Amino acid sequence: MHRRAAAQLAAGTPVLPVLIVLAVVLVDLLCGAGMAWLPLLAAGPALAATTNGPRGVVCAGFLAVTLCAALATRDGVWDCELAAVLSALAAVTLASGLASALRGRRERVLADVRSVAETAQHALLKPVPETVGPFRVAVRYSAAAAEARIGGDLYALVATPYGVRLIVGDVRGKGLPAVGTVALVLGVFREAAYDEPDLLAVVDRIERSLARNLGGDDFVTAVVAGYPQAGHLEIVNCGHAPPLLVRASGDVVEVEPTHPVPPLGLRALSGEAPSLQVLPFADGDHLLLYTDGVTEARDHGCEFYPLAEGLARHVSDDPARTLTALHDELLAHVGGRLHDDAALLLLHKPAASEPTASIASEPAVPESTVSSRARFRSRTSAAGSGGASPAVAETEGAADPGVPSPPSHRAAGTGAWLRPWKWGTGST
Repeated sequence: MHRRAAAQLAAGTPVLPVLIVLAVVLVDLLCGAGMAWLPLLAAGPALAATTNGPRGVVCAGFLAVTLCAALATRDGVWDCELAAVLSALAAVTLASGLASALRGRRERVLADVRSVAETAQHALLKPVPETVGPFRVAVRYSAAAAEARIGGDLYALVATPYGVRLIVGDVRGKGLPAVGTVALVLGVFREAAYDEPDLLAVVDRIERSLARNLGGDDFVTAVVAGYPQAGHLEIVNCGHAPPLLVRASGDVVEVEPTHPVPPLGLRALSGEAPSLQVLPFADGDHLLLYTDGVTEARDHGCEFYPLAEGLARHVSDDPARTLTALHDELLAHVGGRLHDDAALLLLHKPAASEPTASIASEPAVPESTVSSRARFRSRTSAAGSGGASPAVAETEGAADPGVPSPPSHRAAGTGAWLRPWKWGTGST
């Protein structure tokens, strides 16, 4: 018990303020200047207010007053000047003690706010498990408002009866003002992902909700993806940065939308509905979804971070290790701190040679889903003016589980918007 009390006393001792007080005393002893140096003893309790609690401030002030009186006694100085110095030391000690108490209160309030922010982050941006369905997954998120620990970027990944579905998006603005929109989008997505058999219907649910709740100049860019059956990946891009697809061979492919559409929340202005893209996604492939806080990060020379090159350098069978290397390289590129929210979500389909014991089997797709998707796409195609483009029509046909995928990439709805990029060649 005595040792614990001594340890607590030592922890609360204002070491630096005490050293400053002793230094002033030493200077006074060496110079023999009488009262000339004694007013500087007030620096001790004043500094203690910035580093210690009220108890430490009082200790530093008591030490300063005691030593001031001792030095005055040694020099035989007892007059109005000494009384003024002692009064000043006492006043500085009291004021510093009050400032220290207020500082401690503000720190406790800030700690509570950060705790609430962390709770909100975990409630909205729920931690993604390492394995979801047939995939290994990793996420890295950095908010520009570091004190808030949450910003305007969003992500979610859920296993549904219709396969694994995920979303990565970016709300207009950043920091706490965008949190409400993030909560709205993620809430609608998680509900619709379980309810709607078609991925386009999920996007429509989000669009309708944003149209009712957002202001006229607010919007959300997003990529919504799904894995309804083995070997097929569905993507709907609403004004967001194109995902990067890494083939098992190491080729990095930029998935450009065939029919670009405005972000979510702005469909009423353009009247254009998003289209569904279907890509082959085989064992050993990776899919990286990200926000513009990554690709628009600049160094001191105003050069953007080359994400495709970085991904080609660091890609591995462990998504967590890949994103850690990318994130560290990104921070080094910008000099240590990002100026915009940044999110990275990496999806990896392990090859047969990789250990898969811990990976759960993917959810089965109900047979009724096939006909539901076909009916939904028929309605979507009929509603569009002039019909869908050939590329989109091929894409929608390939999305049905009952339709075999042609061997050609273009016939499968991929050749028109995939730009292969190989590390070391710089060619597109």
